[in-house]
Amino acid sequence: MENKLKSTLVIGVSIIITALILGTAFKNRNENLDTISVVGLGTTDFVSDEILWSGSFSTKSFDIKEAYNKMISDQKIVADFFMSKGFKKEEFTFGAVQFNKRFREVRTENPENAYQTKYEQVFDGYEATQTITFSAKKNPDLMKRIEEVSSKTSELINSGIELTSNSIQYTYSNLPNLKHSLIEKASKDASERAQKIVKTADGSLGKLKSASMGVFQITGQGSTEEDSYGGNFDTYSKNKTARITVRLEYELD
Repeated sequence: MENKLKSTLVIGVSIIITALILGTAFKNRNENLDTISVVGLGTTDFVSDEILWSGSFSTKSFDIKEAYNKMISDQKIVADFFMSKGFKKEEFTFGAVQFNKRFREVRTENPENAYQTKYEQVFDGYEATQTITFSAKKNPDLMKRIEEVSSKTSELINSGIELTSNSIQYTYSNLPNLKHSLIEKASKDASERAQKIVKTADGSLGKLKSASMGVFQITGQGSTEEDSYGGNFDTYSKNKTARITVRLEYELD
């Protein structure tokens, strides 16, 4: 009799627990059915208003003082070249002179044993390097002059100087405001999409349940580059496209 009572109690408790689990699952299922999730897109084209361009030149000598003096002489030639192109001294800057020891590999073969070839690093002088940098912000005229002169540096070869040009980098000075406006556009787009979907189904939107933002992407205009999980931030295109997505989840009335 006692064992029968225990079995009855166990069965009764199991039925109650099962009912609670099924009830919770049914409630969650209904909650999921009573919501709608939509993704909105905010996008805009814009033109960069900041530019950064730099180039470097170097000289070599076995004497470090001679290398430095030659670099100072070359620096004047480079400065005079850019000023002859219409730039003022304050429109470009020279970085500190960097020195590096250069070595060359010397190979010594043993004529009696081909497996006893020796390799030795021999000092080959000092290399002095200096960088010149141009930048502009919200200055279209200066930006244009920098763009034009960046393709004319080969003229310095006539003066015995080879200037290695880096790629021009373009950026935008007011990204925070641009991002805020895109979030607003994407949110509005998502809301309108949700309203159209619900209206087509003869329903009505309820309260906003959740909102999440996608990754901010900046690419060159017309680019076919796919969105990156960490976000794209193009710096090589002057004309760019920015976009962002916003996901909204609404309750349904």
